[in-house]
Amino acid sequence: MSAPASGDPRRYTSDVDDNARWLGFPYRDGDIVISTRSKSGTTWMQMICALLVFQTPDLPAPLAELSPWVDHLVEPYDEMLARLETQRHRRFVKTHTPLDGVVLDPRATYIVVARHPLDMAVSLYDQGDNMDRARVAELMGEPPPEPTGPRPDVHSWLLSWIDRDADPVDALDSLPGVLWHVTDAWARRGEPNQVLVHYDDLAADLAGSMRRLARRLSIDVPEDRWPSLVEAATFASMRANAAERAPSPPGVLKDPVAFFRRGTSGAGRELLSADELRRYEARAAALAPAEVLFWLHR
Repeated sequence: MSAPASGDPRRYTSDVDDNARWLGFPYRDGDIVISTRSKSGTTWMQMICALLVFQTPDLPAPLAELSPWVDHLVEPYDEMLARLETQRHRRFVKTHTPLDGVVLDPRATYIVVARHPLDMAVSLYDQGDNMDRARVAELMGEPPPEPTGPRPDVHSWLLSWIDRDADPVDALDSLPGVLWHVTDAWARRGEPNQVLVHYDDLAADLAGSMRRLARRLSIDVPEDRWPSLVEAATFASMRANAAERAPSPPGVLKDPVAFFRRGTSGAGRELLSADELRRYEARAAALAPAEVLFWLHR
């Protein structure tokens, strides 16, 4: 997959989002755009940005209200823009679109968070059971979805996910889509307003990661505030406050607490045999440069 011609944003659509909503997006100086694949640290990074912006764990509104998902068709576009227009603080928004599908603006900073694809996939599988698809359809003004048969077990599903030959334009949460998202970000990582973050770095050194991000965003945090901010960004704290931290409009998640499933790495590799893991590695090697995979798989 190559970059779109003449710098035009590539078109990405799914049943619930459309990156055409970025066309004409009214940027302000200092805006922060968080670009991730599903289940790759999106909500975590939104929370970190909220803590850095407000410098208190006591946020003025639920996280999803403070940081809308720009591409999400569930919320009317005009309503989303009107909500952002009223915000007087430094704004931070979410997208699941790779940066080649976002209208880029030099006044904004773009943060891409990447996670080991196998961990992302297992978390995505689990989220499938936690989504109320009838509620999503209702919010979008569509009829309820037709009933489907039982899902395959997670091991069988993961193997089919590894082997699926999909176009990222149509299936960003496929393995080709995941690797395209991070490969595109990797190519841009030297730009002064673009930041690439590894999920495992957040897990291994949350305090250090938050301090590094604050420097990249030119945000000064008084030293005495850091302990409470870091604590509020931990997985345990996010899970304990799931009702205020989980994404999506009310009712879309059957159980907001279940959205914060595990918060650690390795779930995907635990499910695969040695031969199956080699099968994944061969597939990934055909889809992304070696340097990207070395960074992503470490």
